[in-house]
Amino acid sequence: MSFNFTVEAECQHTDARVGVFQTPHGVVHTPRFMPVGTLANVKTVTPAQLQDCQAEMVLANTYHLHLQPGEDIVAAAGGLHKFMNWQGPILTDSGGFQVFSLSEIRSISEEGVLFRSPRDGDMINLTPEKSMAIQNQLGADVIMAFDECAPYPATYEEIKLAGERTTRWLERCIKAHDRADVQALFGIVQGGVYLDLRQKSARELIQFDLPGYAIGGVSVGEPPELIEKIVKAITPLLPPQKPRYLMGVGTYKEMAQAVAAGMDLFDCVIPTRLARHSVALVRGERWNLKNQKFKRDFTPLDAECPCYACQNFSRAYLSHLVRSQEILGYTLLSIHNITELIRFTQKMRQAIIDGDFATKFAHYLS
Repeated sequence: MSFNFTVEAECQHTDARVGVFQTPHGVVHTPRFMPVGTLANVKTVTPAQLQDCQAEMVLANTYHLHLQPGEDIVAAAGGLHKFMNWQGPILTDSGGFQVFSLSEIRSISEEGVLFRSPRDGDMINLTPEKSMAIQNQLGADVIMAFDECAPYPATYEEIKLAGERTTRWLERCIKAHDRADVQALFGIVQGGVYLDLRQKSARELIQFDLPGYAIGGVSVGEPPELIEKIVKAITPLLPPQKPRYLMGVGTYKEMAQAVAAGMDLFDCVIPTRLARHSVALVRGERWNLKNQKFKRDFTPLDAECPCYACQNFSRAYLSHLVRSQEILGYTLLSIHNITELIRFTQKMRQAIIDGDFATKFAHYLS
């Protein structure tokens, strides 16, 4: 079987669980944070360095790869895995998030979304069928259904229409997807901050019996407490025997709360974006390495962190690099930040296995 998800342990005090997600390109041990590599690369980090970070699955983006270099070129190279020389599992977003993030250069209809290319001004008609065709050529292990990711705030009626369209688009995605043997299609629950619409979306999606399900349309401007409310209410509705993916979330608190609710997979651009702004994630804190106090600090970022940056360089050296705008500085901080978030999910996994997740992570769950 190309895809299989097994729950191996469950928390006695929360809905947290430990899982193993088998894909054609390897296993993902959940809960797990997945680094984002929008253009078939995680910014400033090589595939070998990603492996050292203990990354198991990485993301790429359908919309952006369609613009550059084009799915035909990726397919001619043998697919994303060969093109970017990443041998582990890959997930591609459908382009649905760009419906939200590029709202100024797009228009939505029942057919799909018409974008004006930011590269050359050409018009791009991205439909459910087109998104599937692109993703089939890219060849990722997990592909996402094309959805309408609505903004926050939005009216009840706007969110209702977007959710209903998302379900209709999913039906079209399923019909257009022709590589189901080697690519798992995940559906995306929408519904904004309205729980009844979220519940309706979830109930409709699970009728399709897909290989996995995601909660999308969060981290689009709403306060964290609303994200927690949505995740707590919707996760129990998703099939327990399928992997559950919370899209665009990567803070410690949000991931811990989501794991407690029963979510398995997470992604976010936080680790590399913060690195490019000279910020290190250290045990839940964000440190700006440009701060004066780091100039003569010759200790590691985190002596207990196994990453290449912490094992080989001092805070003073990292501070020097980012002050000098040396690319190596951004690479080393990216390596550390990615490792930090993956280790956080690994620690939650081990705590669930050991039976003390609710105790060890209580301060995130209150």
